[in-house]
Amino acid sequence: MNPDDYCQKKAAASGSSFYYSFLFLPPERRQAITALYAFCREVDDAVDETSDSTLARGKLAWWRTEVAALGAGKPSHPVTQALAIALQRFTLPQEQLLEIIDGMEMDLDINRYPDFESLHLYCYRAASVVGLLAAEIFGYTDPNTRGYAHDLGLAFQLTNIIRDVGEDARRGRIYLPQDEMRRFGVDDADLLHARFSAAFKALMGFQIARARDTYTLAFAQLAKADRNSQRAGLIMAAIYRTLLDEIERDGCQVLDRRIALTPVRKLWIATRTWLKN
Repeated sequence: MNPDDYCQKKAAASGSSFYYSFLFLPPERRQAITALYAFCREVDDAVDETSDSTLARGKLAWWRTEVAALGAGKPSHPVTQALAIALQRFTLPQEQLLEIIDGMEMDLDINRYPDFESLHLYCYRAASVVGLLAAEIFGYTDPNTRGYAHDLGLAFQLTNIIRDVGEDARRGRIYLPQDEMRRFGVDDADLLHARFSAAFKALMGFQIARARDTYTLAFAQLAKADRNSQRAGLIMAAIYRTLLDEIERDGCQVLDRRIALTPVRKLWIATRTWLKN
């Protein structure tokens, strides 16, 4: 299996909404974004699929050395070998790849966030940096589009947090800011034991509103001249915003189930968004 096939398989197996936006890209851009996504999956899996934190840290440390090897032109892993091809075509700074690893490592050190300000750093490393790298791959002419990419990544991460509240709690992690939980009368035990309540629903309504506001802020920064080149990001946004609608329509029942869109629906949204934009 060559490096690109490895990354393609990794992306397709994840079932991520992002995968559907890649399908519409020209070959060189599709190759690069698929390699970047596979990199994100690898370092995320190093933490989420490893119960021993020492082993997880060791895996992340190995990925740091592999990013250095990528910079030196000597990558050994199929993902970094695919990224090496992408680096010949697009600006993908090594330090931003390392920041993604920093974000994954935060999951080994932090499982509660006192406020949104402290959560924001995690979201930046885990998602906004990915948005900035993706913008380089998709292409842009107006520097304001970088602000769009940054905030769109934040909006995606906020959506993920909303969708995965129950799943994350079962891993012992709570990403909802602690001060906001107290404001709405929800405590850690409610999440850890999947105790749904009117207070929890109100808390989630607040989180959904902030995510939607973040999408709006992101779109306001997308230059008209770059709208065509950034269509893949708009596809992702359309799918994720529909997911938010579904979560709200389902009464924010995210503690004991994972609300998701079907692959057929994702593909339909992707096709419609691509044609519209």
